[in-house]
Amino acid sequence: MNTARFRPYVLPVAIVLGLLLHRWCAMFSGAVPYLIFCILLLSFSAVDLRKLKLRPLDLWLMLFQIVVSTGSYLLVRLIGGSDVIAEGVLIGVLCPVASSVAVISCMLGANRATVTTYTIVGNLMVAVVAPIVFTLIGHHPELGLWRGFLMMFTKIGSTLALPFFVALALQLWWPRANAVLGKVNILSFYLWAIALLFTLGQTIDYIFLHGEGNWHNIGILGGLSLIFCVIQFGAGRYIGKHYGNHIGGGQLLGQKNSAFGIWMANTFLSPLASVFLAFYSIYQNIFNAWQMAHHKN
Repeated sequence: MNTARFRPYVLPVAIVLGLLLHRWCAMFSGAVPYLIFCILLLSFSAVDLRKLKLRPLDLWLMLFQIVVSTGSYLLVRLIGGSDVIAEGVLIGVLCPVASSVAVISCMLGANRATVTTYTIVGNLMVAVVAPIVFTLIGHHPELGLWRGFLMMFTKIGSTLALPFFVALALQLWWPRANAVLGKVNILSFYLWAIALLFTLGQTIDYIFLHGEGNWHNIGILGGLSLIFCVIQFGAGRYIGKHYGNHIGGGQLLGQKNSAFGIWMANTFLSPLASVFLAFYSIYQNIFNAWQMAHHKN
């Protein structure tokens, strides 16, 4: 049976179920890292990891994240915005690309090698830059710069490094097994749909938990989150267009690892700032659902 026609409906269904069953879904959020491992292993197996290389597109996307995140933070503070709002914008732009970005990007026609490369280097860039920025902001001086680096690399490494090296080992020493994984790569979409349901449920539950008494700030964060979601997808597509990969550029800059961003905000900044990414997660998946519905296979 051809299941391709059902794919555009997966995201809307996940969003609705996440809203209605957010408490139940949040209980299963602990399974998400294991699902992400399987998704990345399948994605990495479908591309020759030995031929990955840094491209100008990667450099422009990283530059955008660094300059726009810090610049927006300073601008919000300059015009009198609160710490929470400024930090929400900062984390919403600096947040690394979603580990599962290849699932949607490649279905929409993006170059898999480009997407895989930035998934790796974009996350490593954030692991280096974010602790420096957070230290300068000075919310949790007890953590320190080096401890911040260690926490970031541990968090990112546990997500990206293991599936990367497993896939690389298979490509080097067991190519037949790697080829089998590459052929069943479509499974990554269905694994991602399950992970998305749990993540969205956790995200919506998070908004409800932090909403009490903070609705004014949450409303502002929700509005700015929508604006920056549009900006980042649009800017990414514009940058990518100059390198013949507008779909990849848009997804790599616009599709965020919201769970990781929420962890960063809770660990290094004001926890309420993470609501920016909670809303962002909903917006980006609504947009991804629209893209899939309008994409001609």
